[in-house]
Amino acid sequence: MKFEGIYTPAITPHREDGSIDRDAFVAQLEWLMAAGVHGIINGGSTGEYYAQSMQERMEMASLARDVTKGRTHLMVGTVAIRLEDSLAMAEHAAKIGADSVLIGSPPYSVPTERENALNALAIDRAADLPAMLYNYPGRMGINMGEEFLDRVGRSRNFCAIKESSGDINRVHLLARDYPHIQMSCGMDDQALEFFAWGGRSWVCGGSNFLPAEHLALYKACAVEGNFDKGRRIMSALMPLMRVLEQGGKFIQCIKHGCEMMGNYAGPPRPPLKGLNKDDKRQLEQTVRVLKTTIAQITAE
Repeated sequence: MKFEGIYTPAITPHREDGSIDRDAFVAQLEWLMAAGVHGIINGGSTGEYYAQSMQERMEMASLARDVTKGRTHLMVGTVAIRLEDSLAMAEHAAKIGADSVLIGSPPYSVPTERENALNALAIDRAADLPAMLYNYPGRMGINMGEEFLDRVGRSRNFCAIKESSGDINRVHLLARDYPHIQMSCGMDDQALEFFAWGGRSWVCGGSNFLPAEHLALYKACAVEGNFDKGRRIMSALMPLMRVLEQGGKFIQCIKHGCEMMGNYAGPPRPPLKGLNKDDKRQLEQTVRVLKTTIAQITAE
């Protein structure tokens, strides 16, 4: 399978009491598909999977499949501390007819590369679907190193990796030594570099509320090969990326961004709290400027 374009890790809208607003979730997916994103990821970090019960995770994956089936690619996240839970999500993804699965390292346990590879291969066997690896040492505590990549290469299902380490040398390693594993940008402020090194897809939380602007960078770099234009779009996006990452308020910013676009998102689940007025004002100003700038660039 080839992963091309923008893949949005969809938010999970919540009511004030913390319950999931399924109607708002469906509306969000419909809005994203109308905007032209290439795929939807359910059960990613941006969707707050870690704050959901297994029943909720399965129910939301099923709902996402009902909405997206035949219309866009659906990837289902399988990350969990317990292997049993990851296996359950993988089996459920296969049962509902998901197009692919996202397989990351189990948080907190800090397995060796061999242990992590065996864990990933077990999840792969349970799903038997195209799989995108998810390397995010900042959250998981470990890196998917060369031993890991060599071991999981035993399965043809591992066809891509969302690289979120922030280490540009990882991009070089993957591009040069593992060309059979497609690189997907998982570090927003390095998107231009990923595309320059041959990446063809971008998993970006910000596309939950700015799909056109993220699509613009993908089209300029990966489709048109116009990196002069791409650098200008990337420059316009950089202030947003700084706002999203500052103070550990990524999900809160994404949700407020969705509200800015008129899509109900609600609060994050505890322990996270919504943005304060100053944070909201900063995000709103940043978005106004970048939307105007990128619209001018793409209109030329």
